[in-house]
Parts: sequence; C-alpha cells; structure tokens
Amino acid sequence: MSEEEKSPIDRLFDEDDTSPISLFNEKGEEVKFDQIALIPIEEQVYAILKPIEQMEGIGEDEALVFEIVENESDEGDSEYLNLVSDIDIIDKVFEIYNKLMDEEEEKQKIDKNKGSK
Repeated sequence: MSEEEKSPIDRLFDEDDTSPISLFNEKGEEVKFDQIALIPIEEQVYAILKPIEQMEGIGEDEALVFEIVENESDEGDSEYLNLVSDIDIIDKVFEIYNKLMDEEEEKQKIDKNKGSK
C-alpha cells in the first residue's frame, strides 16, 4: 500500500512512517501535522499532532490533541480523527505524555551511566 493509499489513522500507528499527517479543516483546506505521540487512556486512544505550518490561534511550540473515533455504519467500520476541545482531556493527555517523556529521559540517563562505567 502506497503512502497515498494509507489513511491518516493507519499512518499514525505505523512506527516506520514519519511523513506528515494530512487532515482537512472545516474550510476543506489541507493541514499537515507532525505526529508527536499516541496516548491510550482507558478505552480511548488520543493523538498529539503538531501543525507543520503556523496555524491561527496555535503557538509555534503548541500541539493539538485528537481522539481516534470508531465509526460503525452499515457500510463497514471506519475510524477518523476528532479534535478534542475538552480541557480536562487535553490536560490528562499531556500529563501522561510528559510523564512518559520524563521516564524515557530517566531511562536514557541510566543507560548512559551504565555505558560509562
């Protein structure tokens, strides 16, 4: 399957795919994002995506949180990304992300110290 044929959801879950994720805003304009992380919370998975180009109302160092929504219909199951606006959910996603980053940083320090002995 080529890059063009893969859905944004498939690309999010492909660890080897580092190319930008293309989504369309409410005006139908394409917006490209870099994937920062996938964060599972209970039964839901959230994607942290950072706009590649400056977006109105979004700082250069800010990212957006999207939830991966399963859409079950008569035509079959599909998934799509829905922008999260609930500040409590956004805070929880970034809290878990920051904790994971701290743990990874600590692990790297330990591994570095082991290598220098």
